[in-house]
Formats: sequence, structure tokens, C-alpha cells
Amino acid sequence: MPSDPDELRAFAAAMKERLAASEQALAQERKAHNATRDELDAARNAIKLTTLQIEKLKAQLAKLRRMKFGQSSERMTQLADQLELTLEDLEAQQAHAECVVRGQVDQDETEEPKSRRKPKRAPLPDHLPRDVIMHPAPGEDRCAACGGKASVLGEDVTEVLEYVPASFRVVRHVRPKVACKCCDTIVQASAPALPIPRGRAGPGLLAHIIVAKFADHLPLYRQSQIYAREGVELPRSTMADWLGQVSWLLDPLVERLCSHVMASPKLHADDTPVPVLAPGTGKTSTGRLWVYLRDNRRWSPSDKPAALFRYSPDRKGERPREHLAAFAGFLQADAYAGFNALYDSGREPGPITPVACWAHARRKLHDVLVADRGSAARKGLAMIAQLYEIERLVGGEPPMERLRQRSASQLIALDFFAWADSVLGQASARSPLAEALRYAVKLKPALLAYTQDGRLEIDNNLAENALRGIAVGRKNWLFAGADCGGERAAAMYSLLETAKLNGVNPQVWLTDVLDRIGKGHPINRLDELLPWAWKAARSSDPDVA
Repeated sequence: MPSDPDELRAFAAAMKERLAASEQALAQERKAHNATRDELDAARNAIKLTTLQIEKLKAQLAKLRRMKFGQSSERMTQLADQLELTLEDLEAQQAHAECVVRGQVDQDETEEPKSRRKPKRAPLPDHLPRDVIMHPAPGEDRCAACGGKASVLGEDVTEVLEYVPASFRVVRHVRPKVACKCCDTIVQASAPALPIPRGRAGPGLLAHIIVAKFADHLPLYRQSQIYAREGVELPRSTMADWLGQVSWLLDPLVERLCSHVMASPKLHADDTPVPVLAPGTGKTSTGRLWVYLRDNRRWSPSDKPAALFRYSPDRKGERPREHLAAFAGFLQADAYAGFNALYDSGREPGPITPVACWAHARRKLHDVLVADRGSAARKGLAMIAQLYEIERLVGGEPPMERLRQRSASQLIALDFFAWADSVLGQASARSPLAEALRYAVKLKPALLAYTQDGRLEIDNNLAENALRGIAVGRKNWLFAGADCGGERAAAMYSLLETAKLNGVNPQVWLTDVLDRIGKGHPINRLDELLPWAWKAARSSDPDVA
């Protein structure tokens, strides 16, 4: 302690400041701890609520399955199928939420919540072929501890159900235990690294389940029926649990994909309705699946295309504003009014410039011509055809060359709008032709935008093509059993559609990605797993055919 009074006072003041800083830091830490605890409590409560919903739906499903005869049997079957889809989504969401709470998927099974009732694990069928992979123990011949001679003490066998396209097989991971005869030291190879620790599913099977559900439009309960024909009993609830855990594992990859898409100078956007079953009510609501597409290959062949899907329970304008909060540039989309707020010149982080779609304008005129073969719409369609003819000539050209050749497109487009104005001055305001032309005239600046920048496209067909697969699945069955299922589907669609855009087989890519993640792929090298980087690495590997 200083003896000088001034130094002592200064020392006391310094200690007081340090004490105040420590108390402030402690208060902040306590606040952060309380916030984390509240989040975990909310997540645990959500898991309990989901568990109750699952049990309630299972009871309803069992009742519907018993009511398979009578006048309403067809309707009962449809309701039962819808409940199967709801259970898939809720059980997958439950597994995903538990991964979030634990922060990892490798919790011991005995530590799982008592409310979770999983099917009893049955042995893998004996009739399936087995591939044996030996994992030699470290220092199999000599003890690493003392150098003495080692002998085989026993072995542990982990059987993993794997899927090779069109067939099941069991991969046996055999790990001999080796004991030293001199010092009794026992060594053994590490257990095989799997995407879902202590699970029975290999990366190929997990990838197949995801591709079958989201690319081939097979719900989990239908996959379960197909696998049963092969003599493999895989309950829907088991696959739903796997799906929830895999979606949690792939979340960081979806976020990297999002960053790549939002960094593009131009995006294509579109949305499509998806029926969603409200759990426990038996009624459906209409959600929306949005796609934001980055595809600049027509003027920059080296650019990497990617599709980002987002789900929302409605079509409010705030949804695309949330999705595009980090984007600035050109947005090519339809005339949906919900996009208008995005075009504010003072918007942060930067303005978004609207680009309209000539295919929409053409489609409306075509409908008029189909209804009246003598309509003046024929002339408008002929001018739009000239615009598309020029686009066929500039495909693959650099932006400046595209812009140069589109000078002719601008003149044709201006002639189209002059013709449209003259027709609107003569036609009945309520006629189909007038309605079709008003749509185009209202969007004149946005329709002309592509003629003023060589990076833009004449239409939004790229985004519409990305939604075609969803439309096919929607025709076959109810799309989502719950909102959480729509969100998970959006993430899976993002990954699978991006793989297809880059010419990558989704099954092969996802199998390899899940295998690498299971083996501990570094988080700071996550970009290596994105489809275009993965494809490039595979192409440069001389061992890959």
C-alpha cells in the first residue's frame, strides 16, 4: 500500500473503478446467461409441446386407420395420409430442436428426454449383404506403451445400414481389441465417424431419404412402405428423427449458400403457393415458398449458380423484405405489389432496381389471342418475338456486347409501347386486350431495364424453372404437414436445386458431404462443400472417374 495520501487516494479510486468495471462485466455476463437460459427453456417447452402434438396426432391417425371401411373410406384415407405428413414434419422438427438444445447430436441415448419414445431398435436383417471394413488397432503387432508383443483380446462390431442406389447393404465396421502380453495395455481403433453418432444410418442412406423426399416427391411414410418390400423395416418416425438431425447438420451450409446468393449483383425471384395442414385441426392453410436465384452464366460463364428457397406462412410484403434484407442490386420478378417497398431509393444497405418479365407480358397477350384469333394482340406478340430472337443471338456474349446488340431491342420495345398506347386509346377499357396491355404499360420502365444493362435477362423464366419440381410434388400430395416442415423443405430444396444447377448429382454430392461432416470437416472450410467447389475438387482428383 502506498504511504503518500495522494497516492493512496489514487490507488483507492483505481480499485473503485476496477470494482465497478468488474460488477458491470458480471452484470452483463449474468444478463447473457439469463438470456441463454430463457432461450433454452423456450426450446425445451417447444419440444414438450411438439411431443404432445405428436402423441395427439398419432392417436388421430390410429383412429383413422381403423376406419378403413364405410362410405367415407376414401376421405378417411386422404386424412390419414395428411396426418402422416404432419407427423413427419413435427418429428423431424423435434429432432432438430433437440440438436439445438444440446448443441450437438452425439448425446448418449440414455440422456434423451423421457418424453421421447423411439421404436425399439431391431437387428439389421441377416439377408442383406455385408461389407466388412477393418479398423486396425494402433500398434497391432507391438504395444505402443512398452514395445511388448500384442495379442487380439476381442473386437467390437458396429453395423451401419447403408444405401447403394437400388439396393440395401450392411457395412460392418470391425475394430479388433489388442492387448499387450507384458503390460496389459489395450488398444483399439476409434469408432467409425457417422453423420448421426450412435445411429444406424450411413451417409448414403441419409442422402437417399432426403433426395427421395424433396427431389423425387416421396413422403417418408411412402418410403417406409417401399423399404418394407425389400425386407427392411424403417419406421417413418425413425426417418423423421434422422431428417431433423441432418437438417441441423446442414444449416451452416445453407447459410453459406445464402451469403453467396445475396452477393450477386442480380437476382431472380418468384414464389408459389403450398398447402399446409394445420396440426390437430384437419384444415389446410396456404403458405408460400419463395426462390431467390443467382444465375449469371449467360454473361459470366464462370459464375456459380445457386438457388435459395425460403418458406413463409403467408404472402405478406414483409416476407420478401426479410429475405432480401442483405441484398442490393437488380431484382427480376413479377409485378407483385409486396416487392414495391424494396425499390425505395433510400433503402439500406442499398437500392434494389426492379426488372420486369417479358414472358409475363407475352403470356397475357397470348391468352387474348387464343380466345380471339382475330385480336390485335397478334401484332404485339410478333414484336415480342423479335425481342426474343435478338436474345437468342446474344446468349453467352459478354455484357458490353449484349448491351450493344440490344440497342435494336430498345427500339422494338419502344415501338411496342407506342402501339400499346394507340390500342388502349381505341379499345374498351374492360376488354381482355386492354387489361393485358395495361399490365405491360404500367411496367414500362422495368420492362425496358434489360435493354440498358447487359447483365440482365429478358424474362424471369430461370426462377420459374427452379419452382417446377415443387409444382410436380404439390400435385401428388399435401406439401407440408406443418410450417416447420415448409421451412425444412426450403433448406433442403436450396441444397438440392443448387447441386442440380451446377451439374452435380444430388445423391452423390449429399452422400459425400454428410460423410465429411460426420468425420469432422472443419467449419472454417465449409465453402469446400458447396456444390461448385465440391465438383471442381472431384474433377481435379485423378482417382475419381
